Amino acid sequence: MDKSKLRYTPTHEWVSLNGKTARIGITEHAQKEISDVVFVELPKAGKQVKSKDSVMVVESVKAAFDIYAPMSGVVSKANDKLTMKPELVNQSPLGDGWLYELECSNTAEFEQLLTEAQYDQSKHAAH
Repeated sequence: MDKSKLRYTPTHEWVSLNGKTARIGITEHAQKEISDVVFVELPKAGKQVKSKDSVMVVESVKAAFDIYAPMSGVVSKANDKLTMKPELVNQSPLGDGWLYELECSNTAEFEQLLTEAQYDQSKHAAH
């Protein structure tokens, strides 16, 4: 995963865009904050979402966390591996632990998301 091609949200989701398909996961920082993931409630394919909507829930030993849509579109695919192995979210948040894919209705939204440098700054500002 080439992190320089990713964009980020202030709520710690990452996005990789390939044509009109966005793959979404949570950042390394988020998986550490969430701690041990024990269950992932994946979105159903065909679910229509708007940017900043809550799309799914990740549950850890600590609590349940909403995962938000970084862009508007339709869920095209969920990472079914997480049903049996939710710990992949912790082990490989930028790889095998990705969460879902969206067919984007407006790819220009991607450019409005944070770059890696902006995301790093926003994390430090929040502490």
